Amino acid sequence: MNDDAFFKGLLRRRDGIFSSDLLITAIGYLDFFNWLRKNPSDLHGICKGLKLAERPADVMLTFFSSLGLVKKVGTRYRLSENGRVFFTEGSKFDLRGYFNSLRERPICQDILSVLRTNNPLNWANSPKGDEWAKAMAKKDFAGSFTVAMDSRGAIIAPVLAEKLNCTNYTKLLDVAGASGIYSCGLVRKYSHLQAAVLEKSPVDTIAKNAIRKQGFSKKISVISADMFSDEWPRGFDIHLFSHVLHDWDVQNVQLLLQKSFDALEPKGLLAIHDAHINRQKTGPAEVAEYSILLMLSTRGKCYSVGEMEQVLQDVGFTNVRLKPTAGFRSVITARKPD
Repeated sequence: MNDDAFFKGLLRRRDGIFSSDLLITAIGYLDFFNWLRKNPSDLHGICKGLKLAERPADVMLTFFSSLGLVKKVGTRYRLSENGRVFFTEGSKFDLRGYFNSLRERPICQDILSVLRTNNPLNWANSPKGDEWAKAMAKKDFAGSFTVAMDSRGAIIAPVLAEKLNCTNYTKLLDVAGASGIYSCGLVRKYSHLQAAVLEKSPVDTIAKNAIRKQGFSKKISVISADMFSDEWPRGFDIHLFSHVLHDWDVQNVQLLLQKSFDALEPKGLLAIHDAHINRQKTGPAEVAEYSILLMLSTRGKCYSVGEMEQVLQDVGFTNVRLKPTAGFRSVITARKPD
């Protein structure tokens, strides 16, 4: 792909679709910036003062930090000058009324509910659907969702294959690898590589068909298993999570990384390919916007580089590195010691 900037612009139209509504909700229902001006607080204090759940509040604060509306000093969040000028009482440039005029949008009430309860909405906020994790257990939804993600993966997978050096590794386990599109990209680049996609029903069948259509059935197998409850196969020297961990809360992320550490071969490589927030949790704005979609639709969010590094080190991984790929994505690698 030659024009990553144009591709990023298109992704942002989709991935950031709920970001404006979150801003409207925070102004229209919480009067958030006026409150923060009077009550500089850490995350716990903000959650207590405004009756918010920690995960969605963290996503909201990261988004506002990326917009330059709040800043973190030590552990406390404070209003920035721009936040004061445009969203507080008494400022002659106060835009709260302008944003408030759209607060009756139904999605704003739904966002407020997630901020309060931490319970995700149905996928795409569909009135007849289910939250993403439950919807993926249904064959029709799983099939259409996997195809949708493959349209993105067809562009990003070759870039990941260029950035993730697999020269010295031979067996890849693609954890929750959906159709196997990223495994296919890596096997296409590294002909010596064998791979397996670990997926549960009904996605395991989808993966088998997709891999066959790509012509890699002899190079990539499918292991039918639940990544949370089943034992992971041994003998793999690379584990890949591509667009997986962002769907789950911190406890489940830690569980998955611990299972990876336990099953991975000594000196093995772990690769986490995803959209990552920077270490300071101030952006990029495009990833902070995407995190809102995930916060509303799954149990997860876009994790920061620092958050991922901490969990990786806690479970025993070393040599944590970050490398950008495409479309606001990056790959974090870490190694299991000998």
